[in-house]
Amino acid sequence: MKSASRAKKAGLPPGSLVHIGERKVYETSIRVVSYGHDHYLERDVMSVKECISLKQPPGVSWINVSGIHNVDIIEDLGKHLGLHPLVMEDIVNAEQRPKVEDFVDYIFLVLRVPYIDEQEKRLASEQVSIVCGRNLVVTFLERDTGLFNPIIARLKTEGSRVRGLDADYLAYTLVDVIVDNYFIVMEGLERRMEDLDEKLVSNPDPGVLHSIHALKRDIISLGRSVWPLRDVINFLRKGESNVIKEDTLLYLGDVYDHTIRIIEGIETFREMITDMMDVYLSSVSNKMNEIMMVLTIIGTIFIPLTFITGIYGMNFRYMPEIRWHLGYPMVLLIMLGIGVAMLLYFRKKGWL
Repeated sequence: MKSASRAKKAGLPPGSLVHIGERKVYETSIRVVSYGHDHYLERDVMSVKECISLKQPPGVSWINVSGIHNVDIIEDLGKHLGLHPLVMEDIVNAEQRPKVEDFVDYIFLVLRVPYIDEQEKRLASEQVSIVCGRNLVVTFLERDTGLFNPIIARLKTEGSRVRGLDADYLAYTLVDVIVDNYFIVMEGLERRMEDLDEKLVSNPDPGVLHSIHALKRDIISLGRSVWPLRDVINFLRKGESNVIKEDTLLYLGDVYDHTIRIIEGIETFREMITDMMDVYLSSVSNKMNEIMMVLTIIGTIFIPLTFITGIYGMNFRYMPEIRWHLGYPMVLLIMLGIGVAMLLYFRKKGWL
């Protein structure tokens, strides 16, 4: 599925809805979850009208939209919920960087969810947009990957903390799951680094260099998502928004600590990648030096032998050894003795 070109937005007024990014699902699906202390309702709906009808207080409603390529559904839902046109524009643009925007009645979050593309063998990411109101949370995903299934399971459990708290705590749990996903990706990157480290020691071929460069690109890409993510969570934990309650700030502080750990891990990975590059270059240089040393020793041994064969290859008539019956074997023995003597000398010097 090809992505829409940014050229389509050129000249359009602000708030124009044009999907940018790869279309990752064929159809847009909507799931509504309503819950409270004593009730839980989960239903897949076919239209925005049906979705809005299920959003009934008391309790908290969670609307999850999978597939942001259908701009008509996004626009219709945004108008019913009173979302700003620029917010809807950011939702359908799947190439946003993590950010937070605070409005009067809701906050708008854009986050990146990293994952390892098994087919391409590289790091990729998808956009998750979150709108959090006073009793409503709306999430927009490029596709349903099961990322929020653990939260669904917790909501189904009677007496769970998330069932008894407000929408801001649900938004926190969504952000927490996304941040935890970074740790999973980092564990995968760490395993790749361990494999490369073993190959550097055993066989530093050009393929290892290509793998190091690919890993370096993935680490840089992950860092580009984490740094703005830290700023987003830092804004939330400061309590500057009317939507976030004081009880949730402590949990957001814990998520902020997790982002700091991720950033520190990425910095460590960068240093390790630099060291691995140095080790690779040193290994290649040492290997080349060993090859040159062997060739130099071989050439050095053959220099005096070539000198002897050159003398006896001049074909002068009155050379004294020409008519000697033992001349040929004696010359061979002399040449062999010279070669053995030079090898013993090189070994004594530690060159072999």
